[in-house]
Amino acid sequence: MTMTRACHNKKAYFRWVYAILALIFVSMPLVVMSGSVTIPLSETVNIFLSHFPFVGSDEAIRSGANTIIWELRLPRTLLACIAGAGFALAGTTLQVATRNTLAEPHLLGVSSGAVLGAVIATLHAGELLPAFLLSELSLSGFSLPAFSLPAFAFAGALLATCCIALMNRYLPSSSPLTLLMSGVAISFIFASLANLLLFLGDHRASHQVIFWMLGGFGLARWENIFLPFSVCCIAYVYLMYQSSKMNALLLGDETAHSLGIAIERLRLQLFVCSAMVTAVLVASCGAIGFIGLVMPHIARSIVGGSTQRVLTLSALLGALFLPWADLLARLILSPEELPIGILTGLLGGFFFLFILAKKSRSIF
Repeated sequence: MTMTRACHNKKAYFRWVYAILALIFVSMPLVVMSGSVTIPLSETVNIFLSHFPFVGSDEAIRSGANTIIWELRLPRTLLACIAGAGFALAGTTLQVATRNTLAEPHLLGVSSGAVLGAVIATLHAGELLPAFLLSELSLSGFSLPAFSLPAFAFAGALLATCCIALMNRYLPSSSPLTLLMSGVAISFIFASLANLLLFLGDHRASHQVIFWMLGGFGLARWENIFLPFSVCCIAYVYLMYQSSKMNALLLGDETAHSLGIAIERLRLQLFVCSAMVTAVLVASCGAIGFIGLVMPHIARSIVGGSTQRVLTLSALLGALFLPWADLLARLILSPEELPIGILTGLLGGFFFLFILAKKSRSIF
């Protein structure tokens, strides 16, 4: 009977995976064709196919809609899919590493650390990097922000992650609420430092930094997709490889230690992995909060506590949700664009209150 139930659960899990993949595949052209200017679905598909050899027509490439579809909306939608999956992976990883289902890069200050790094790179990197490196960058044809932004964002996210890891280890009370409050304090500190640098820096450059503080996909281009896609793929493969150890970690440190797992090393690796993914995504599309909180909870309610399944399903749910959220953000104030971080913050805040209320009822 146990084997039958396990087989049934496995089949149900794969049905969910295939269903969400199908929804993502169907959603892509619908999201790409929609906006302040709606382009017919047939023309959208024709433009997409025309960029592949022996398919489509050169006339579609020369059309005015080609710039909208191929150069603007398609890379934007792909980046939204990647960011949704990546933030969900980062949130799931933090929840396992801290054994706290309320952990999330935005709440624990990891995103704020990455934003602080992005602010430093945007406003002050020219003062921090050595002159010979700047000259080599200019001779090589690289722009300073493009080179430094992911590195500075990763440094900020890693610093915030180290603070969380130290608090998780040395605080007298390591309860989920204590860790959450510590993360909120770290988030406020890093956000305040970023605001201070904005105030003291060049005010003409402040509007560029607002993008990383509120989040958005307006700067998405084909050349900006490869790095976040590669990092998220590498992180997913690594996390799936470690999923059995992560399952043991959820059972408690004593159980994991009895199975021969180096707990502190594994937890450090998970923190670094989450920080790396968060930093690259923040450098690409800004601080988009609560995806890493909401998607793992939904995935866990569908497939249970298996880390391997939660990682996969939460990533797929994030990849499905964020493009539609981005479309809604583009349409609400059309032709103006609402920063997507505002929208996800509103939705995630209500979801967070729902989780807290549910946990309070279970306690009392």
